Amino acid sequence: MRVKIIGSAAGGGFPQWNCNYRLSRAARNCMPGVQSRTQSSVAASADGTGWVLFNASPDIRQQIAQTPELQPAADAPLRSTPIRAVVLTNADVDHIAGLLSLRERQPFAIYATTKVLATLAANSIFDVLDPAIVPRRLLALTEEMAICGADGHPTGVVVGSFPVPGKVALYLEQRGDPTADFSSDTGDTIGVRISRADGRGAICYVPGCARIDAALRARLAGAACVLFDGTLYTDDEMITAGVGQKTGARMGHIAMSGEAGSIAGLADVKIGRRIFIHINNTNPVLDENSAEHAAVKAADWEVAADGMEMEF
Repeated sequence: MRVKIIGSAAGGGFPQWNCNYRLSRAARNCMPGVQSRTQSSVAASADGTGWVLFNASPDIRQQIAQTPELQPAADAPLRSTPIRAVVLTNADVDHIAGLLSLRERQPFAIYATTKVLATLAANSIFDVLDPAIVPRRLLALTEEMAICGADGHPTGVVVGSFPVPGKVALYLEQRGDPTADFSSDTGDTIGVRISRADGRGAICYVPGCARIDAALRARLAGAACVLFDGTLYTDDEMITAGVGQKTGARMGHIAMSGEAGSIAGLADVKIGRRIFIHINNTNPVLDENSAEHAAVKAADWEVAADGMEMEF
């Protein structure tokens, strides 16, 4: 199983187009140790030929241009792609907007939960992907499923999906009620376990998670690699940075640090590689020379960057 991180930043990418925070300025100025990143997405292949995408970010055209494995082969038909399917972990804009860039009547399959499929169905702009060409298939929670292309042929990639603590997509919130609770544990946000048909070398991808509970710890135990929500280093990071008024918990993202953070919460769980992904433009770990980046490395975690590849 080959897995490529084709996007490692949170929504908006890094630097975000309208962000003037010090880290975004450092990235624009090509400061050593500060790399630009596109929005979170992962590609997996069991045979090195057909690929399954996990989330379709608004940066997908750029990501394909930077990833030769996702481009048409030299001897392929005039219109072709090695992308066989797209698996969606939630309905956030930074995870579904890229579907609109894949609209050239090219067959591939979309897999998502009932709630995410309902969101796509309720927004007619996604009908640009004709369901007769791009079938939409139900990703049943807590079950393993062989991912197939639009033609029904197996890709060799098997996905087990599971609900994680999160929240509804931002654009689905009821903005008129400032006291409303938009958290959700019932499938608005999921994690996925990606493996080959023989079950070996499983990798878990959880780009959004509000907290770590016993069920999640059990799901991640034994994974060869976990790609986990690294949006923020501290819960109040965006407030302290002066760029927002929401905590990480309010946005549905757990902090890396602190007693309730992901580093502490997963410290004693048996996991192979631990990699933070979906990193916000305010997160100090984006600076490889920072104390926060050093602390993450000391805790045996890695910070994802576009182009990272793993083989299991």
